[in-house]
Amino acid sequence: MTGTIVDRLNLRPTDTVLDLGGGTGLYSRGMAQHAAMVVCADPSNGMLAQLPSDPRLTPLHAGAEEIVDAKIRLPLEAYDAILLKEVVHHLDDPARILAGLARLLRPGARILVVMLPTMIDYPLFDAALRLFQQRQPDPEDIAEAMTGAGLHAEVTYEGFPLAFDRERYIDMVRSRYMSLLSSFTDAELEQGVQEILARHPGPEVRFTDRFAFVLGTAP
Repeated sequence: MTGTIVDRLNLRPTDTVLDLGGGTGLYSRGMAQHAAMVVCADPSNGMLAQLPSDPRLTPLHAGAEEIVDAKIRLPLEAYDAILLKEVVHHLDDPARILAGLARLLRPGARILVVMLPTMIDYPLFDAALRLFQQRQPDPEDIAEAMTGAGLHAEVTYEGFPLAFDRERYIDMVRSRYMSLLSSFTDAELEQGVQEILARHPGPEVRFTDRFAFVLGTAP
């Protein structure tokens, strides 16, 4: 995933990057190997505290709305690349946020939104898959929002094959590893777990994790 992000953003050694919703810096760390500076922004201080010590990594305690509404001072006024990895579905108004972020781009700079498509092949129970489809934004709508913000937008897809020990995966579901699963009660979740177990009787759970990469480029 990190390599795909770096390639899509076409990072150069002199680039400055804003990783919005960067959490513990999972992708910031990889991008820092190819850029001059990566600002890892996240609304959770606990997540940012796990960012490794690296002169190329700058933590920033802020969410997307705070940045776009200029409620917090950014380390730099403009950036060569901005990443939103599995962030857009948490935004109340993605079009407004993307328009605000577009104003932070230098000429020729890029915004990359990495998101799940509206339909996924995850080994979840039917109710969870239906709820996901109802809630997940359409990548084409995100591309349209980028175009409205004055960017050239394109949507591409990439699949990543995954394999989990079945019991480990079931533990992840019970722990609500996806925020979507917090919408279900303990009883509903356990019923869903039994549905997953019935469909996957073997020792492993295998599926393709498919992502949409929505790239917006400033003129």
